[in-house]
Amino acid sequence: MKIPYSGGCACGAIRYKGAQAPLVMINCHCTDCQRSSGAPFASGIVVMTADLQVSGTPKTYAVRGSSGASATRSFCADCGTPLFTQSEANAQFTSIRFPSLDDASDFKPMLDIYTASAQQWLCLDPAIPHFPQSPQQPDE
Repeated sequence: MKIPYSGGCACGAIRYKGAQAPLVMINCHCTDCQRSSGAPFASGIVVMTADLQVSGTPKTYAVRGSSGASATRSFCADCGTPLFTQSEANAQFTSIRFPSLDDASDFKPMLDIYTASAQQWLCLDPAIPHFPQSPQQPDE
């Protein structure tokens, strides 16, 4: 991925940039990501929150994740573009929705998480690791 990276919402009201490479690129199949993305999964890059610079003020809402911790989702209040997700359990990390990147051509998922919730008809890439839950949680 090209560093520095930048991106924003469809209407330009929210912009962000970062100078450090993402820690990981993921596909999340949890039911909340399915609902919030309107797709069978949400893809994103995970970065250090301290490295992320945001201009504009995204609207947020919080949901209770499977860990019991709150997950805060950020989006543009004007155009509705989903932008960020941050968990209270790991606030030092922020997931950025990859379609909001100015240059998403280098996005390559490194793992699939919450595959226990994946749609049955979805074809998962056998070349990357799959986790039924989050890699930090024991499988149930």
